[in-house]
Amino acid sequence: MFKKLDEILGIKNSKKDFENAEQKLSLAPGQFKYYVENNILPSVSELISIQKVFGVSPSDLKIQMGKSDLNLRLRLSGIESGINMTEKECELKLQTEYGKLYQGDCLALLKSLPDNSIDLIFADPPFNLNKSYKSDINDNLSGWNYLKWCEDWLEQCIRVLKFHGSLYVWNLPKWNTYISSFLNDRLTFKNWIATDIKFSLPISGRLYPSHYSLLYYIKGDKPKTFKPDRLPLEVCRKCFSEIKDYGGYKSKLNKAGMNISDIWTDIPPVRHRSLKRREGANELSVKLLDRVIQMSSTENDIIFDPFGGSGTTYAVAEIKKRKWIGVELGPVDEIIQRFENLEQDAELIRKYRENLNHLFPKQIKIKRKKSGLWTDETFSKIVQLPTNGEDLR
Repeated sequence: MFKKLDEILGIKNSKKDFENAEQKLSLAPGQFKYYVENNILPSVSELISIQKVFGVSPSDLKIQMGKSDLNLRLRLSGIESGINMTEKECELKLQTEYGKLYQGDCLALLKSLPDNSIDLIFADPPFNLNKSYKSDINDNLSGWNYLKWCEDWLEQCIRVLKFHGSLYVWNLPKWNTYISSFLNDRLTFKNWIATDIKFSLPISGRLYPSHYSLLYYIKGDKPKTFKPDRLPLEVCRKCFSEIKDYGGYKSKLNKAGMNISDIWTDIPPVRHRSLKRREGANELSVKLLDRVIQMSSTENDIIFDPFGGSGTTYAVAEIKKRKWIGVELGPVDEIIQRFENLEQDAELIRKYRENLNHLFPKQIKIKRKKSGLWTDETFSKIVQLPTNGEDLR
């Protein structure tokens, strides 16, 4: 029978004893109680503190709590991982009004960051698809070597994430099924977000893969910030009438728009040459990062992205006045060049945001009025805002 953290450490389940444990381990108020009540494994640095204060080793604690990971399984099996990666030291390459960009290994930079210092982490690691990157990273590891590497940087991300901070991981569903299992022992699951992006590739022998997965976790029982945008009501592109018949439920619609779901069909792949910042590699849409950053941070929060790529996270964070820390193992010239012309990204964000948080965008509203269709202005029963937290779709 597995035990909870307080049982293993011999701590009585009382408010006073939990507060004493938090002081000894330098935890945030309520954090020890969160670990106990949700059977959450403390971060890697907290495990070291537990060993110093209570004499229980990280391995023993994991075993007693029933928390397994590849590092523990390999250690118990006496198997070497086969990964012999030298962490490239980080060098500051760019400093802006809000952020700092380093070149080097993300693990090296992560280990230099203090505990509980980051409000929001967005991670888009290589997908282990045997692609060639300018960084010369090995993108063709065995499955468990790739996952062990993911666990290593995720452990450090969890350590630096603030209590009530948010973590997002963008990856293929194949890998995120394993990554979510690892995170479920350490953070609170919020959403598996499916992002519908089709490339129309001829694939035989299996279902056609048409989405990426975006894992959304928080450190704590609730996020410090959760401000999702509302989307316009979906209408026909030709006649502008609503696609779904709401019938007598129109009175429950919200003038600010529709609640966003966990399936995102409006995130475009970055294909056009004028929008691509790096050759020969995929990059993330500004629209995706704008949505994530808007939902889970406020101005002057600190955002960290351990895989710089084309620098989309950093550019959006700068535009939205968030502090940011970034690192890229390969060349960073394209990211630096991007910051020389941030207005292009800023204009994209302005265009995206024009249509958000309105039941009907301005142009759609005009066309609906001309067609004699109702709008939020003509249908008086439509509510302005939810009054009691009800999910008014």
